[in-house]
Amino acid sequence: MTEVNLDKAVILARGLGTRMRKNDDDAHLTDAEQAVADTGVKALIPIDRPFLDYVISELADAGYRQVCLIIGPEHDVIREYYGSLDLKRVTIEFAVQVEPLGTADAVAAAEDFAGDDPVLVINSDNYYPVEALAGLRQCSGSALAAFDRGALIAESNIPADRITKFAVVELGDDDTMRRIIEKPSPEAIAALPEPVGVSMNCWRFTPSIFEACRNITPSSRGEYEVTDAVQYVIDHLDESFEVLHVAGAVLDMSSRTDIAAVREALTGTEVNL
Repeated sequence: MTEVNLDKAVILARGLGTRMRKNDDDAHLTDAEQAVADTGVKALIPIDRPFLDYVISELADAGYRQVCLIIGPEHDVIREYYGSLDLKRVTIEFAVQVEPLGTADAVAAAEDFAGDDPVLVINSDNYYPVEALAGLRQCSGSALAAFDRGALIAESNIPADRITKFAVVELGDDDTMRRIIEKPSPEAIAALPEPVGVSMNCWRFTPSIFEACRNITPSSRGEYEVTDAVQYVIDHLDESFEVLHVAGAVLDMSSRTDIAAVREALTGTEVNL
């Protein structure tokens, strides 16, 4: 792999937080956690400090220095919070996805931020291992971190029955990505070589992704999906995706039942922004 200067990271924080707002008596939340969960803004769920702080600190540990948060026009609380911090290792700016039209539409909002540079794109409700984030900086073009399915089941806070529904990566003969299989059947997974790689939306994109986002059509869910944009890049723009194989845990903050395990994993972790 050839080192390329990559210090820009895009974090998709526009989500509606529907699952997070859903009450669950088994979640065992503190009053502070309950109050933020009610808003659906997963990024600000408090550990010792907001969850997204840990995500951004891990980005800084991996060498990223410019961060763009994709937010909705109603997310003043995120803008105000990060605007109030004395940042030492990263700069943070914002791009607005006006309506929640899907992940590809969210990525498209970062085009001005990216310019002619490659960018990392990740979710705001996942805490990724630093080796995945740093590894993608060393790739030379488009790339995906593919997480070992067995390691995710064994080490992450994500229930196994949820992980088995995640998209998996089908490789070509040259070990680049051929396609992502959404909601794979047991038969589709069995046909893949071990270790089976799971996509946790941890991408390295070149500017070609923005052309793809402009050219795809809505999925059956009526949304513009980043996986469709990726497939467009592969099929129509003749660009391959390197696959970075990662055997490590990813913390997930999708719903209230995830909070206790994330709190246990991250409490006491140093944050340095």
